[in-house]
Parts: sequence; structure tokens; C-alpha cells
Amino acid sequence: MSSAESDLSTLPSLLVRTHELDTRGVDLDPAAMINLLPGADPVDAHVWLRRGEGLVGWGEAARISTNGPDRFSEAVDQWQELCRHMVVRDEVELPGTGPVGFGAFTFSRTSRAESVLVVPRVTVGTREGRSWITTVTALTDLAAPPTLAQLRQNTAPLRHPGRRHTRRGALSATDWVAQVQQVIARIRAGDAEKVVMARDEHVVLSEPADARQLLGRLARDYPTCWTFAVDGLVGATPELLVRRDRGLVSSRVLAGTIGRSGDDGADLARAGALARSSKDLEEHEFAVRSLTKSLNPYASTTNAPDAPFVLHLPNVMHLASDVTAVLDDEHRQMNALQLAAQLHPTAAVCGTPTLTAADVIHEHEQMDRERYAGPVGWIGADGDGEFGIALRCAQVGTDGSELRLFAGCGIMAASDPGAELNESEAKLEPMRTALA
Repeated sequence: MSSAESDLSTLPSLLVRTHELDTRGVDLDPAAMINLLPGADPVDAHVWLRRGEGLVGWGEAARISTNGPDRFSEAVDQWQELCRHMVVRDEVELPGTGPVGFGAFTFSRTSRAESVLVVPRVTVGTREGRSWITTVTALTDLAAPPTLAQLRQNTAPLRHPGRRHTRRGALSATDWVAQVQQVIARIRAGDAEKVVMARDEHVVLSEPADARQLLGRLARDYPTCWTFAVDGLVGATPELLVRRDRGLVSSRVLAGTIGRSGDDGADLARAGALARSSKDLEEHEFAVRSLTKSLNPYASTTNAPDAPFVLHLPNVMHLASDVTAVLDDEHRQMNALQLAAQLHPTAAVCGTPTLTAADVIHEHEQMDRERYAGPVGWIGADGDGEFGIALRCAQVGTDGSELRLFAGCGIMAASDPGAELNESEAKLEPMRTALA
């Protein structure tokens, strides 16, 4: 029995109340949402925002921790049991209202890190032009929820991160390139078709990071990405693993990348080259095929575009495809976390074939990815939710002053190790800039 299971067995009933939030005269944009966080601690910030909609939470009313091969199924069981201990009063009834668990799960079943679902004590959300506040308290606590004005007044001063020092991760850049060369040789020998190789680096700050500054910069610079924070995992991912919204399922697949030059004309030419690149198109096809193959057993219909589009981000450009599906009658009750478990890991973050690529990763990356490239997002009591893939991110240490940054690249037979290193540097840039 896990620690979370033993905690849930004695869990008192919780009162969950969602009320409409009066935002007249206030522009509750992403920066304003993030600035509602009362403190600076990244571990206490729970965020999921994109294009001005999403959720921001803080405090901890309940926590589920799992690990190992059954981390997803155990979390689903414990989440459903937790919801049975809740008395819910939801006056808004939109996806993201009522009880919400923010989740971050490890990439590998063998990871030593914890996978978590955290229910904040306070969550503020906005969607479809409406805003709300959800509070989770003891049944006896009938105090009125705070107003927006009270929330805005109850925040600590921002703090600057001070000086920063970068330390190498599991492998130096030279050693990582050497491992990529070995992986390319294995792919050419027929061991796999594609392998995603990741690398890490450590950043040490002279003062603890402020979650509001980090998240605010990411949301500002990458508005088309999903800015997230769960239990100290902070980032802005361009890739949506799965969204479940009233029975409809959608996903955004990314594979195939080129860096930006900073010159608009040159970048247009680069985008054209990416869209014609046989290596990148093949890599993207692997990723889309992997996702649709995983969805098909649960869907009555699955739709994927014939060709990807080029997604322009400030630092890189990706080949992207939006895939949609409708759950069939037998699987209509599958919740967002169950779907994420079936889709993870995709070829976009692992490789093809999946099991073979995972073995190659374990041998050549020489590190534990922990929650990097795993599902991150939120789930509601009704089963709706959104889980992205934890990319362009960092895991913040418990004291807030040390962060572990990650980046990964899809390796194919035609890959160039030096170009892959450059791509990884471009993918580290969002977090490096957010820490500047």
C-alpha cells in the first residue's frame, strides 16, 4: 500500500465550493492570473494557462503520490476515491470547476521520482469569458470565499533570483554528442527507427526563484504554449498529449524542429525547408502514427491531417498536427488521466518502436528523466481535463535555488549530431531566458 492510499483511508470529507468571480473592471490576463499566487514558492504553485484561459491554484488540500509501472492506474483509483470523500457545490459547471487535481507523472516506469496529483486549497479559473474561484476546506468551514480584490492584496513581494551559475548535467555536451553518434549507428543498423535523446543541465541561483516571475515570463513569451507548474515542475510546453472535453478528445503532436535565426525573411525560408525536409517529415509521421495507433482502440472516429503545419515559436519552429477523436460507447467514461496513460509515451518523446527506443534511451542518456517528457496537467472530478507533455521545463528543488533543465531531440538515421546539439540548446532557451 502506498503512502497516498494510507492517507486516503483516513481522509475526512472535504467541502468543495465553486463560485463565480466578479472580474468587472479587471483584465484577468495570464500575468494577472499568475500574480494571484500569494507566495513565491514554485512548489506551491499549480498552473495551467494558455491564451488567457486556464487555472491557477495554491495550497494543498490533498495529495496523491505514486511511482513505478502502476503509477497511472493507482493515481486514477486514488483520485476517484478522493472525489468520493468530497461534498461539491459547483455554481459554474464548466470544465475546470469543482474539484481539480494538478498532476505530473514520470516519463519512465523505473524512475525513482514521484508522480503526483495535488488538489490546491484555492483555485482560480477562467474560460469562455467566465471566471471562478474554487475553495477546498473542511466540511465545517463555511466562511465566504475571498473576493478578487482580497486575493490581489494577499500576495508577497516579488523576489529576484540573483546571480546564476550553470553546472553540467548527466553528460557534458561532448559526451552527449558521442552518445547521439552511437544511437545513430544503432538506428542505421536496424535496432530502431527513431530514438529521442534528452540532456539536462543544472542552474544554481544565489536566491530562490520566484514562481510568479518564472511563469509570468513563460506565459508572456510563449502565449501559444501551455504554461504549467505542478509540484515544482515549471515550464511552457507546445505539445498537448490529450484533452478530454465532454467526451471529445484532442491532441497536438510535434516532431521535426528547426531553430530560428532572428531574421524574419531567413526564418520563412527555414520554415519552408522544414516543411520539405524528408528527415523531419518522416519523424513527424512516426509521431502521428504512434498517437493514432494508441487512440484507435478507444475511439469511434479518429482524424489526423494529411500534412503537418509549421508552428512558429520565438526560439524554434516545429512540424505540428492536431489530432481529434470521439470516444466510442464502450470507452466514453475514460477520464483524461486514463487516456494520458494509454498515449504515453508517444514517439515524439520516446521513439519507434516504443519499447526498443525506451531501452536505447535508458542505455545512452545515462540519466533519470524523472518528470521530464511525462504527462503534466489537470483532471476534474467529471473526468475532463488536459495533459500536456512536460517539455521546455525545469524541476525546481525544494529550496527553490537549484533547477534542473531538460531538452530532447528526435534522432533518425539521417540525423547530424552537431545539429542535434544545437537544437537541444535552442530548446533549453525558454527556461534559461525565464531565469535571466
